[in-house]
Amino acid sequence: MALITRLTRLFEADFHAVLDRIEEPELQLKQAVREMRLALDQDRQRSKLLQHEAAQLDKAAAESSAAVDTLDHELDICLQAKKDDLARDLVRRKLALEKHLQAVQRQTEAIAAQRRDLDAGIDEQAQQLSAMQQKLELLASERSATAGNAFTTSPAIRSEEVEIALLREKQRRAKS
Repeated sequence: MALITRLTRLFEADFHAVLDRIEEPELQLKQAVREMRLALDQDRQRSKLLQHEAAQLDKAAAESSAAVDTLDHELDICLQAKKDDLARDLVRRKLALEKHLQAVQRQTEAIAAQRRDLDAGIDEQAQQLSAMQQKLELLASERSATAGNAFTTSPAIRSEEVEIALLREKQRRAKS
């Protein structure tokens, strides 16, 4: 049973080695770099969108706060004039604006948290992309060095081949 397990592992290892040679690691790295760039660009775009949403929420909060201040001033006038009916309506509107302002503040905090997480992820992705690009450059330089060495290194020459070539050279020179 152990022999069969060992043979199976050996076969799997050889099979994986063959697949690794077939799959062209440089092409796989290039594709991974392209995909990482695309994901990084999408995350950066999402961060910009969140920043825009936060700016809109800040503007809405400022407008709501200004409206609450205006209602406070009008409420003071109504209470001084002892117009409780008008004051009730203003209090109702003020409460609605305050609830809206609280909701906007919660949304702003949630977006800020999302942006922090997203920006941390973007930083990590940028570092990973840089590492992948360095690996790709290293692999490309190794391939070019290997390609350059292919012409300078001579294949193994057997002594019999040398002897036969020497005999041919002697024969050719003897005829001339």
